[in-house]
Amino acid sequence: MAKGYWIARMDIHDPERYKDYVAATKAPFEKFGAVFHVRGGEATALEGKARARNVVIEFASRQVALDCYNSPEYQAAAKIRQECAEGELLIVDGV
Repeated sequence: MAKGYWIARMDIHDPERYKDYVAATKAPFEKFGAVFHVRGGEATALEGKARARNVVIEFASRQVALDCYNSPEYQAAAKIRQECAEGELLIVDGV
């Protein structure tokens, strides 16, 4: 079974509030076995619009990635993120 990955590209408008989002994601990420491969760091835009923060998170499968996103715990965190950041979040299948 292929792993599922979250790819998040965000511009953060309120860094202090974003800390609340990060704290709120700890429980659901632990519950669903999230493994971070990229969490911030320097990025070089080669094509398209760059975002300030880029994150890649691995889950055991696409379904687990979806279950984490749809969980009540993550949805509470997502509301915080949506207040202080904008960008893209998608789930892709691994190879």
